[in-house]
Amino acid sequence: MKARSKMLFRMGLLLTMAAILIPANQAFAQRNGQIPGALMGGFFLIFCIVALIAYVYHALALQAIAAKTNTENPWFAWIPILNLILMLNIAKKPIWWIILCLIPFVNIVILIIVWMGIAEARNKPNWWGILIIVPVANLIVPGYLAWAD
Repeated sequence: MKARSKMLFRMGLLLTMAAILIPANQAFAQRNGQIPGALMGGFFLIFCIVALIAYVYHALALQAIAAKTNTENPWFAWIPILNLILMLNIAKKPIWWIILCLIPFVNIVILIIVWMGIAEARNKPNWWGILIIVPVANLIVPGYLAWAD
């Protein structure tokens, strides 16, 4: 089974590398006022790498918060919808609030309330939850709540 999964992984890696490295017909041809396809692909690749790093950071922080608050199933932090359930469990909010997270503009308020509840569960001031809407502070808040004493 391990050999098959390694083979599938290598085939997927090979196909991904081929898709990145083999340019389309006019990937390097420049036209007036148009960005070459290779440059757009490079920006997309960098964007994907940064997004992956941010996702891993957030999942690690949420898993650490769940472990420190003795919440069940801290591995939920790695699965996209289940991490919302984990956040609601840490903050001791009802599960049906997931529906409120699907409503535009309401989800911002709900996530602030949830992060305030997470901060209270970690015995920190609840205003740390409000900082989640501040652009640079939202990168610091999960790490602070996860790894600060």
